Amino acid sequence: MAYLIFGLAVLGHTTLWISVINRLHARPWPESLLRKVRHLHDVCVLLFPILLVIGAGWLGPQLLRGGSWLSLDWLWITVFGVCGSGCVWLAFVVVRHWLERSPRQLTSETSHGIDVAAELGERPISPGPYHVLATIPWNEQFTLEVTRKTFTLPRLPEGLDGMRIWHLSDWHFLGTIERRYYERVVREIQTESADLFCFTGDLIDRMECLDWLDTTFATLDASAGKLFILGNHDWNQRPEEVRERMQTAGWIDVASRVESLTIRGIPIAVGGDETPWMGTEPDFSSVPESTFRLLLSHTPDNLARARRAKIDLMLSGHTHGGQVRLPLIGPVFSPSRSGVRYASGTFWKSPTLLHVSRGLAGQHPLRWNCRPEVTLITLRRG
Repeated sequence: MAYLIFGLAVLGHTTLWISVINRLHARPWPESLLRKVRHLHDVCVLLFPILLVIGAGWLGPQLLRGGSWLSLDWLWITVFGVCGSGCVWLAFVVVRHWLERSPRQLTSETSHGIDVAAELGERPISPGPYHVLATIPWNEQFTLEVTRKTFTLPRLPEGLDGMRIWHLSDWHFLGTIERRYYERVVREIQTESADLFCFTGDLIDRMECLDWLDTTFATLDASAGKLFILGNHDWNQRPEEVRERMQTAGWIDVASRVESLTIRGIPIAVGGDETPWMGTEPDFSSVPESTFRLLLSHTPDNLARARRAKIDLMLSGHTHGGQVRLPLIGPVFSPSRSGVRYASGTFWKSPTLLHVSRGLAGQHPLRWNCRPEVTLITLRRG
């Protein structure tokens, strides 16, 4: 029993640290500071079991050597109590994950996978940052999932029934994953036409890769337009230069504003939200009540704001689906004020339908049970 309690204490302690890390990464803090926080997290998670075993198991109350739990002083009572709260929180998150169901607005979903590494005959890896992670066995980073989803929305104008949107997010041009990987993904996207392309941020992790736009984003085309915003990783680079190059590639920057589009003769309003890292929230107050409203927000944390603005469809990324999803538990790390709640998938919070992409890549090229994705969305009236 003592060993079980010690194990649960370690599990609860780790859970609390991960919860803190997830929420701190939702803050507009510089990457250098967040890196130090992650290092502190790593040290504390690794040292705590050792200190617990030595301090409470072998020494002090000697709980692993037959000591009495009734002899604990206030310090150890507090430690075990706090760790116990972490176990309770973990149980809540896991049960919520088990009970999560797709909203009825998601009326169909299909997908197919493409093993890009198998097609190329090797994993497209260069000796860039964190390249060792890309070589780990069973890494799904190079197994693309092309997902097709149909959303039935109550306020979709009749003339827009069947409108199609490619939702792309979190491509993270870094150099570790080679350019040819992205070019293969683009060729797959080009096999399906769409009315709109929407990119929801985190394009660049290394400015030297900006020229990759010429053979990727610049080659995509949609009948009604290509819209984009940037994310926190772009913010850590040179965002204005990234914007300029995306616009040169034919993409429309909707950050901090509302763009009026006409699709099939029907007006829609598209806004972009890069907060809390850059800009301000888009102002939909002047948009007519009957106009369909689409929001591109890098983080799903802006959902409450979207609901107040009566957004019909909100597209987000940022969380990468957690990148590593454990059996039964689900995603663990997710940089959001809501933790893993909106790590990926489709969520209905009236009047807004939120779709969170798992993204295509990441600064750390490791994915288990969480394949990278691009999503083709079809909107239906209902």
